[in-house]
Amino acid sequence: MNKTGNFVELEKSGKLWAIGSIHSNLKSFTSIKKFILDNFNYDDKLIFLGNIIGLGDNSKETLSSAIDLRFNIMSKFKIKPKSIVFLRGAQEEMFSKLLQLQLAPNPSEIVEWMFEHGVNKTINSYGFSENEVKNIASSGTINISKWTSHLNKSIQMNPGHIEYFLNLKHAAYSHSKKILFVNRGVDITRPLSAQNDCFWWGFQNFSTIQKPYKTFSRIVRGYESKHINQQEITNNNVVCTLFKQPLSNESILCGIFRENGEILDLFENN
Repeated sequence: MNKTGNFVELEKSGKLWAIGSIHSNLKSFTSIKKFILDNFNYDDKLIFLGNIIGLGDNSKETLSSAIDLRFNIMSKFKIKPKSIVFLRGAQEEMFSKLLQLQLAPNPSEIVEWMFEHGVNKTINSYGFSENEVKNIASSGTINISKWTSHLNKSIQMNPGHIEYFLNLKHAAYSHSKKILFVNRGVDITRPLSAQNDCFWWGFQNFSTIQKPYKTFSRIVRGYESKHINQQEITNNNVVCTLFKQPLSNESILCGIFRENGEILDLFENN
């Protein structure tokens, strides 16, 4: 694995914008998208903190909208592609594994588990039914390979989608190495290069850490499995969580930060 290629060091920036887990909430994301387009500056950076897809009914459409936002910002401000970063979340990780289902030792069990965690909604948005996938999963390697090939072709029909799944990053950090962006958490006892899948599956008691991780005085993440209110977000001097439970709510939390980790603003869709 190319460890270096999994991370993005953000060049010297004005403001750092971060969008928490969207989970296919297209209506709410549309509101966020307009606000960002109206207030972004040429030297700003934008980080999607993973989980753009999954759980909701509009995975395909929401991903297209996120890709469109990237294109519009790049066109308007003539900025480099590296200025807009997409991180891998649990939903993207599971969906990517589904694209390699023929390699799984127990495909039926894998599919059941993924569907319990919202991947079925992403499958539906690309035109496949849950029962179809479940039947394919128990039909042998050759049939599964044919199906994953069919799924890949369906994804390719949507501009930018294949490139999105192939180029997801594990984490991003400022040029100053004072602020780190992840999907869910890190193991603070290990360096970034040795995190494995902690970035999107999380690490025990990560929410409670109150001291810097390496040089990072601020860690911004886009998902938390427990309920954390706005006051808790503000009170934690290290971890800033841009997500609200329960999963059924329609809020998308976002933040604007300085390179040194200072929180300039926390906001959500109207």
